[in-house]
Amino acid sequence: MSDFVVSARKYRPQTFDTVVGQKSISSTLKSAIKNNHLAQAFLFCGSRGVGKTTIARILAKTINCFQPTENIEACDTCESCLSFNTGNSLSIFELDAASNSGIDDMRALIEQVRILPQLGKYKVYILDEVHGLSPAAFNSFLKTLEEPPKHAIFILATTEKHKVIPTILSRCQIFDFERIRVKDISDHLGEIAVKEGVSAEPEALHLIAMKSDGALRDALSIFDQVVSFCGNTVTFQDVIKNLHVLDYDYYFKLIDYFMAEDISSSLLLFNEILERGFDGQLFLVGLSDHFRSLLICKDSRTLSLLEVPESVKERFNEQAKPWEANQIMRALYAISKADVDYKQSKNHRLLVEITLMQMCSLQQELEKKKGLTEPISILPFKAQTPVKHAENNIQKPIPKEAENEIKSKVQESPSAYITPTKPTKLISIQDLLAEEKEKKRRALEDQARDDFSHDQLIIIWKKYAFEMREQGKDTFFHALTKRDPTFISQEKIELILENNIQVEYIRPLLDDFINFIRSNLNNYFIEIELTLNTIDLPSAKPLTGKDKFKSMASKNPNLMILKNTFNLDIEY
Repeated sequence: MSDFVVSARKYRPQTFDTVVGQKSISSTLKSAIKNNHLAQAFLFCGSRGVGKTTIARILAKTINCFQPTENIEACDTCESCLSFNTGNSLSIFELDAASNSGIDDMRALIEQVRILPQLGKYKVYILDEVHGLSPAAFNSFLKTLEEPPKHAIFILATTEKHKVIPTILSRCQIFDFERIRVKDISDHLGEIAVKEGVSAEPEALHLIAMKSDGALRDALSIFDQVVSFCGNTVTFQDVIKNLHVLDYDYYFKLIDYFMAEDISSSLLLFNEILERGFDGQLFLVGLSDHFRSLLICKDSRTLSLLEVPESVKERFNEQAKPWEANQIMRALYAISKADVDYKQSKNHRLLVEITLMQMCSLQQELEKKKGLTEPISILPFKAQTPVKHAENNIQKPIPKEAENEIKSKVQESPSAYITPTKPTKLISIQDLLAEEKEKKRRALEDQARDDFSHDQLIIIWKKYAFEMREQGKDTFFHALTKRDPTFISQEKIELILENNIQVEYIRPLLDDFINFIRSNLNNYFIEIELTLNTIDLPSAKPLTGKDKFKSMASKNPNLMILKNTFNLDIEY
């Protein structure tokens, strides 16, 4: 049986100072231990692999150490530290809340809390993934968490803080763990590689750190995987091959093709990427990250946001120089749109290829823009325009004497030769809408506006109604034939409907109906107004027993005779 231990366990930090990427939390806890200001409940929150459980174990070990160092670290020599290192400590309990989530598990824990520690000053309970507790278990835990015995300390850890109930949050000191930076992970991997006797390229370790997404445990697992694949020499190309990552070089080549407007080479390179088994959307995400890096390089203040090795950073700086910021923004917008449309597209490859073609036209757009913004001389327009001869259509340059004379006149009175520019009038959205409304009004004035009678309206009205019935739209038919339309004026007709269902059904079809009426009556100013019938609607007031009896007696007088004969009462 192999004695191999994964790096995540073998190199797990044992002191506060060896924790990677959480210096502020480590220093806060050390200060609390030094000043004897320890809380009785802590909540460690953060994503996976950032050191929540590790710091919880270090804290538990340190506060129970008999001989802590001056730097507030465990001595690793006393009986408490040795029992903790061997996993036999009777004062530190680590529970998985996901598998101990019931109320009975919590009751058993509460019973244990009352017992004094056998070794050390505190009994420390580490509850990992505490959001997995059931609501009943949370509620039964509240009182103990708020007022535990002096010897008990609870350390809760979770990756999903929002699932922890507020009453638990209010009883804990909350520490939010940050994702570990790429540089910190890369440096830590370099130290481990030296200890393991592995020769690793900095670019390879940096790529592993980026792939881990801020989780040191993931980075160590990937490191073990790569070492198993490569042996004692880890290169950048080996990491790319093992992790199936698209190389920087592809994107650098592609950007050069964009600058040269080489569509053919861009499409061929994309075809090579697809043949290597990479997904088109993954390619788009990588391309957008590359353009983001180029945009970051355009300003020296944002260079710290570029998390790449120094050698790669220099390549980004060189490639970003000929690009304008607005070009990069256009590229990012086009790639982002393609990324959004990717899932809905039926031809993914064509979508990406069209995006690459758009990228190849960015340089051309910039040159056109520069051509439109050439600086204009203050010389008179006539003097700038070369003389053309009709015989051979050859432009003749301006004579030197004339040019000198023009320049001297301009220097004497430059205002006479500069055409005053008119102030630019700003057009608001309201002005555009008003202008569009006015155009529609003028267009309507040119339309026909014949008078018509009520009888003519009824004929056309019923004609459309029967057409609706033939098309299977019975609801529309009944709405039009239930009652005649109300003829308000030559431009306004009222259609009374019985309920909201008819209103919602007819409203989307109303435009076609209005156009039919207008064209048949030759009046394009007719409008139809939908009105809900409220006269025939039943009263919302409930009927009493007396009201019901009166209604029944009016229809059958014998009921009144029966009531009077037997002297009956009516229930109200």
